Amino acid sequence: MPAAPPANSENAVEVQNLEKRFGGFTAVAGVSFSVRRGEIFGLLGPNGAGKSTTIRMLCGLLTPSSGSGRVAGFDIVRETERIKTRIGYMSQKFSLYDELTVEENIDFFSGIYRIPRERKSARKEWVLQMAGLRDHRRARTAELSGGWKQRLALGCAVLHEPPILFLDEPTSGVDPNSRRQFWELIYEMSGQGVTVFVTTHYMEESEYCDRLGIVYRGELIALGTPRELKTRHMSDAVLEIDCAQPPDAMTRIEQLPSVKEVALFGRGLHAVTSDHAAAEQAIRAALADARLACTRIERITPTLEDVFVSLIEARSGDQQNAQAPQAEVQR
Repeated sequence: MPAAPPANSENAVEVQNLEKRFGGFTAVAGVSFSVRRGEIFGLLGPNGAGKSTTIRMLCGLLTPSSGSGRVAGFDIVRETERIKTRIGYMSQKFSLYDELTVEENIDFFSGIYRIPRERKSARKEWVLQMAGLRDHRRARTAELSGGWKQRLALGCAVLHEPPILFLDEPTSGVDPNSRRQFWELIYEMSGQGVTVFVTTHYMEESEYCDRLGIVYRGELIALGTPRELKTRHMSDAVLEIDCAQPPDAMTRIEQLPSVKEVALFGRGLHAVTSDHAAAEQAIRAALADARLACTRIERITPTLEDVFVSLIEARSGDQQNAQAPQAEVQR
């Protein structure tokens, strides 16, 4: 696990051994990390990994079971109300009121954030312009597409111009074009000095982050830039395989001693091996024996998905090995 970061005024977020338990279930298991001011920092992990629980603790919406942290210099346990004045928060449900019009939603959140009367009109026009909703300002929010709702929710979250923005699965359920446009807005905000903390389960989206933490079953299992994660945490070679009947081919390949892992990737396969030359020879022979045509086997630069799968496989194996002695004792 990455070491706890030292206290640093350049950090917008600092967390040390943060943990959250719900009864006997540990949702977040002692994570430590920091986020620099103006950085786009992402938490990548499957559903149920603890991403949303972490972000809610940082926003002052959940009290940690143990550990400590600071957001915008304020303690996440003792100074939650002060934190809420310094952050914007956008949940995956968008936190909008469908029965209100676009304009009424903006007015409502202007009141929540106590925006001065002389600033309300200018901020409203900014949101309408940013979201592309000037011609739909009187439309009911329920009538908007997912992409427009997303941009409206982002605008409402930053009406008060917070220095730190928390986005919890912000692109879940929207189309790829809306997702790309959304990230263009995020880059603009980051360029203006806003710190962006985002959770996601989309591999391609995580590439947009300056730094990334990978979480699994409540634990932070890797931390670094996307490039660092691909090099530091992926010493094995990755082979990309184009072949007939990939599911059948995967069954054959995963039995080979020279192959550590194999997974479906697009219309082909990715195989992880410590000896790519021996693995390639074994794979070609196995597919030939099974009469499965193979058009290409090539060593490639690992993707974040390769890194993610490899880390999860390794962590699952460690957990199974740790549980095995206990099972023997119980028997």
